[in-house]
Amino acid sequence: MTNPVLSQAVGHEFTRILGMGAARGELVVPNSEIIEPINSSDEWIRQRTGVITRVRAGADVNAVDLAETAANEAIAKAGIRPDQIGVVLVSTISNTVPTPSMAALLADRVGANPAAAYDISAACAGYAYGIAQADALIKSGVTDYVLVVGAEKLSDIVDPTDRSISFLLGDGAGAAVVGPSDFPGISPTVWGSDGSKWDTIGMTNTIPEYRHGAGDVAWPTIRQEGQSVFRWAVWEMAKVAKLALEKAGIQASDLAAFVPHQANMRIIDEFAKQLGLPETVVIGRDIETTGNTSAASIPLATHRLLEEHPELSGGLSLQIGFGAGLVFGAQVVVLP
Repeated sequence: MTNPVLSQAVGHEFTRILGMGAARGELVVPNSEIIEPINSSDEWIRQRTGVITRVRAGADVNAVDLAETAANEAIAKAGIRPDQIGVVLVSTISNTVPTPSMAALLADRVGANPAAAYDISAACAGYAYGIAQADALIKSGVTDYVLVVGAEKLSDIVDPTDRSISFLLGDGAGAAVVGPSDFPGISPTVWGSDGSKWDTIGMTNTIPEYRHGAGDVAWPTIRQEGQSVFRWAVWEMAKVAKLALEKAGIQASDLAAFVPHQANMRIIDEFAKQLGLPETVVIGRDIETTGNTSAASIPLATHRLLEEHPELSGGLSLQIGFGAGLVFGAQVVVLP
């Protein structure tokens, strides 16, 4: 017996980002408020990281609340109805529960039901992973529009006395609507992982250890091996960024903007140096006043660039995320 031939969906040839949105924690936390617990100074934090202030959300605000604000702005700017969204992707490491997903709740809140919805756990590379998946889903005919959100409330998993990363972290959400395009608006993605360095960035304890620790195990908080992460980010991720340019078929001089994950200002500066970026390329430096918001950092920095430099619209932006896993993802996008 001959099996019938299965029907196949036909997608769009090209995709692009149609609109972006942003939301930041409402509390501005200067270095002066966090230096005592880590026995540090404002000068040390500025020199080592470039952070002057970070934004954090109040106790009654969760990451999904920030995601909702950012998503609504992105949908409005994209000029589509929420019910046209077929997939909702949320990159996060700070959902309030392991399950259900933040994406499912967000889809309901913004009126995208019954869109497929799932979370992406790729830490600081999560937004780049989301853009890659949105591009593939639309090209494969699964849907016409995808909502991609990076949303974090990292202040929930911060130990104020931790000297490795706590002083860097902030809260926020950035969103993008990806849809069909008449021209290529998202390049092939360069992404991957290195699980051999799994414990370089992670949690101090596991939830089972916390629950069964006989009272002597603290709530899990985030920490990192700073020097190891710095070396990996500067040397290995510069190679990834260069490969992303190659895959996009462009040179660094063709870029209008460069938006790396906002991990550390020194890393951003070294990136620019290794890529040989000309002065005409505008570099996202949102970390100075927002802090490191993990999966939200690239869309937040991009959103700010477009607000401050609207002339960048339509230009090419190289974005690269990298972090816990260790994971990484990079692509070139046309700015909405």
